[in-house]
Amino acid sequence: MGSGKSFLCELITAFATPQRGSPTAFPADDEECRKLLLAELLRSPAVIEFDNLTGDLVAHKSLCTALTSEYMTGRILGVSKTATVGTRSLFLSSGNNVGPVQDMTRRCIPIRLSPQCEIPAARTFNRPNLIREVLQDRGRYVSAALTIIRAWIVAGRPKALCKALAGYSDWSDFCRQPLLWLGCADPTSSVFEAMAEDPDRETLVRLLDAWFEIFGSSPTMVRQAATSMYDCNDASFELKEVLLDIAGERSDINRRRLGWWIRRHAGRIVEGKRFVRATGNGSAERWRVEIVKSVSPDS
Repeated sequence: MGSGKSFLCELITAFATPQRGSPTAFPADDEECRKLLLAELLRSPAVIEFDNLTGDLVAHKSLCTALTSEYMTGRILGVSKTATVGTRSLFLSSGNNVGPVQDMTRRCIPIRLSPQCEIPAARTFNRPNLIREVLQDRGRYVSAALTIIRAWIVAGRPKALCKALAGYSDWSDFCRQPLLWLGCADPTSSVFEAMAEDPDRETLVRLLDAWFEIFGSSPTMVRQAATSMYDCNDASFELKEVLLDIAGERSDINRRRLGWWIRRHAGRIVEGKRFVRATGNGSAERWRVEIVKSVSPDS
């Protein structure tokens, strides 16, 4: 608390627009998120800010769409007609020890502020009115940022070798590459860190390892997995732990929820393994863990 996250959002907003920002609460579900985004984007705001999050950045479908598509369409609240709006706005969010999860990890650049003191709110600064300074001479500050991009273009748009970020090629060219050209740190390093630390990914790794330890690559039904966790050995104990984390219900396993979870993550490769649906004539769905050879990103 008091680390300066809201201040940093306000400072970034000052570069995007001379208007003061109007932060809003993060929507609780996708329906609320869709209505909020459509209402906000109808105004064509330079910035949309979610302030003081109390939970992680959940991957609401409408928010994912807004962050990767140029336009989104929805029904206007209180009116029997739809509208298509542009999504060219800067999205900011802030909160204490929160971060993007699931599909939001590749759509956000996490920034962690660590004041390294016990009471951050008690700090003093040499330029306490920094936001006011930027707004008063905003043209100079914005032109300085744009000059970096212009210099990179004039230099022939040299491309530094770096991991590709699917869906954000234009941003990578005009924001990321000029900074790498100047010798700055890669601004997307935190994106890949967040993707590696995603709780869903960690859970999938545990399930794949425990499943493979017991069943190998043999096709296995969800029912078999739920039953085998009661065997008395270390492997089954680990499987029981992860199955309860995924689909626990009153000390038992909700098989329907477990099957849905596996289907949602089927085909995703983590640490050289993935779930694949087994072929066959049986009516019950069966899954097996497949070992995947690593492939170079440039292949």
